[in-house]
Amino acid sequence: MSIHVLLVNSHQIVLWGLEKLINNESPRMEVVGKATNGLDATRLAREKKPHVVLLDLYLGMEKGIDLIPNLLEEERSHIIIFTEIHDQAAVDGAVLNGARGVIYKEESTQNILKAIEKIHAGELWLDRGTTGRIFSNFLRTGQKPEDCITKKIASLTRKERLIINAFATEAGASNKKLAKKLYIGEQTLRNHLTSIFSKLEITNRFDLFMFAKLHHHHFIATASQSTTHTNNLQ
Repeated sequence: MSIHVLLVNSHQIVLWGLEKLINNESPRMEVVGKATNGLDATRLAREKKPHVVLLDLYLGMEKGIDLIPNLLEEERSHIIIFTEIHDQAAVDGAVLNGARGVIYKEESTQNILKAIEKIHAGELWLDRGTTGRIFSNFLRTGQKPEDCITKKIASLTRKERLIINAFATEAGASNKKLAKKLYIGEQTLRNHLTSIFSKLEITNRFDLFMFAKLHHHHFIATASQSTTHTNNLQ
C-alpha cells in the first residue's frame, strides 16, 4: 500500500520540492494534499486521511504545534515536524503533543524519505539531543514520590501491565502493531489505554512510553508470566 503524505508548509517552493521528491517514489509513497495554513491542513487531513503529515513549525503567524490535536483526530495519521528552525522548546513541545519525528530542512533527501517510512511503520524519528532533553524534562517534572508511583502501579490490572510493558519494548509502535503483539483488537487496546492514562494521570503516549521505561522493572514479571497466556487478553 502506498504511503499517503499531507504537506503543510507556508512556502510554495518547499511544497513543490517535497511533492516532487515524494511523488518520484510512487507507488511506494505519494502526496495526497498540500496546505499553507491551518484551516486547509485540518480540512485536508479529514478528507484525505493521510498516513503521514509533514508539518512546519511555523505557518506565517500560525504555530504548527497548535494544529497537532486537530491533525491527530484521524487516528492513522502520524506527524513529522519538518522545519529549518532549531527551536528546541518548540520542537520538544511538538513531540510532547504527539509528533513522532523531527526533520530539519538541511538533511538529505534520503533521510526525509526514510523518516516517512519509519514513522509510517510506527517508529520514532528523533535525534539524540531531542530525546535527551525530553527525557530529562520528564524526570524533572514527571517524577513522583515512590509510594505514589507504587499505588498507581498497584491500581493497574494485569492486562494493563502487559500493555505498558509492550510500550517499553516497542518504542513508537502503532496501535495496530501493539494490538497484534498482544493478541487483542485495536478498539480493546484503545479502551485499555484510556483506563491506563486515567490511573497514571498522564495525557499522551509519549508520557506512557517514558513511564514504562522508567518503571519497566515493575512490569517484567507480569510479561514473563504471560508469555504463553496472552490469548486470554480478549
